[in-house]
Amino acid sequence: MNVFEAVKQSVTTRQAAEHYGIRVNRNGMACCPFHNDKTPSMKLDKRFHCFGCGADGDVIDFVAALYGLGKKEAAAQLASDFGLAYEDWKPPGRARKPKPRQKSPEEQFREAKAHCFRVLADYLHLLRVWKTDYAPHSPEEAFHPRFVEALQKQAHVEYLLDVLLFGETEEKAVLIMDYGKDVIQLEQRMAELAAADAARTKKHHERHAAAPER
Repeated sequence: MNVFEAVKQSVTTRQAAEHYGIRVNRNGMACCPFHNDKTPSMKLDKRFHCFGCGADGDVIDFVAALYGLGKKEAAAQLASDFGLAYEDWKPPGRARKPKPRQKSPEEQFREAKAHCFRVLADYLHLLRVWKTDYAPHSPEEAFHPRFVEALQKQAHVEYLLDVLLFGETEEKAVLIMDYGKDVIQLEQRMAELAAADAARTKKHHERHAAAPER
């Protein structure tokens, strides 16, 4: 299969939208990222259609429009993000990588915006989990630092994501300039937290597995 076939057979538009931080309700409806949509008017399933602005297409069309990419770039991005193999795909380390061409300012901006959006969307998901999992069970219980962080940061992160989705180009550029370093540090911190949580979970399982039966 070529990259287009691999993506279309493996990833629905709904899966892609949720992966890139767009909230989809149980009926498959979401606020359209392509116009100033106040109430959910886009239907997402294998394909997508907006009843407000008329945007319509498959998963590759959706990602191409979302990040300002060409269709081949969008398909390759989806294949990379969802770990799909296709006929032009080469396993890492098997072949020498060609020297990358110099990227245009527009491409650099698109990549920076996509990276910023991805990291902030992952962080927002984490904050929502923390807000639930670390909520105090009684008025006397001390607030967990992660619960406090969720209360302090969630609204601001949602605002930043709204700017990246619906803001003017100048607003997006200013946000990326102002928060670029913070996003890199946030991405590193989330990776460290995930590794630490995984290590604690593994140790917990090993301790219970080694405990003698009573």
